[in-house]
Amino acid sequence: MMNLKQIEFALAVAEERSFTGAARRCHTVQSALSHQVARLEEELGTPLFARTSRRVCLTSAGEAFVRQAYTALEAVRRIPQAVAAAIGEVRGQLSIGAISAPGSVDIVALIAAFHERHPQVEVHLHQSGSDELLAWLHQDRLDVALVGLWPGARIETLPHLPIARERLVALLPVGHPLAGCRRLTLAQLAALPLVGYPRGSSARLQTDKAFAAADIDYRIRFEVNHLALIVQFVASGMAVGLVPESMADAQPGVVAIGIEDAPVRVLHAVWPKLASPAASAFVALLQAASRGQPDGEQGA
Repeated sequence: MMNLKQIEFALAVAEERSFTGAARRCHTVQSALSHQVARLEEELGTPLFARTSRRVCLTSAGEAFVRQAYTALEAVRRIPQAVAAAIGEVRGQLSIGAISAPGSVDIVALIAAFHERHPQVEVHLHQSGSDELLAWLHQDRLDVALVGLWPGARIETLPHLPIARERLVALLPVGHPLAGCRRLTLAQLAALPLVGYPRGSSARLQTDKAFAAADIDYRIRFEVNHLALIVQFVASGMAVGLVPESMADAQPGVVAIGIEDAPVRVLHAVWPKLASPAASAFVALLQAASRGQPDGEQGA
């Protein structure tokens, strides 16, 4: 009969795309891990992985297994948390996901405040793009996530809380001919080499919608996935970027300028329908912070 260790091993292989990497991550020898995964496949009656000499890929059955396995492990993980909550304690683990540019939200300060209130909770932080963070929430791999979306975007099936709304500003290298302007237009920016997030990402959609509304064609020359890389490209003089206003201050080698009809993004906190006690406590802290309150312990 399958056990939790087999499920954990199989998920490690799925994430690492390698039996060697999975064994290293699980602190076991590869032969033992491979044996347990093989026993699991035998019990399920179908291969979970397609193995070649170079890579390991999930089969269709493996993809179905992974979706259910994350949910199963999360349910087991929450048992001690639920028992502790029944006697008034918040403990266990809290997996937080956040975009690389959370704007006015100081994620480190929030985690520090949460840890001070709930020292028995082990907090993990994972940074990625909004789309991947939302996918991880659906897979029960996160307890709460901070994502940035364009104002018209809808978050289906998951509870969420708008935390902040802000405009994007243009980031130009110091000494650029337009660096002394008070404001820039989207048409002026479209004529310049631009650095931004990849096509199809939530972060890119905010900019796409603004240019489309103005009926202006534009092209991103350098596609990157992190705010720090945008700043580096701009500071080097190779491109101009668009970043949230709150993230533009005190960046070295660049200057921030407002944009007419600027793209706008909304930062949301998102969590599963069945929030863990730790997630509920963290969301309550976010609610209090977004309202400017010194404290808050409301449930999510």
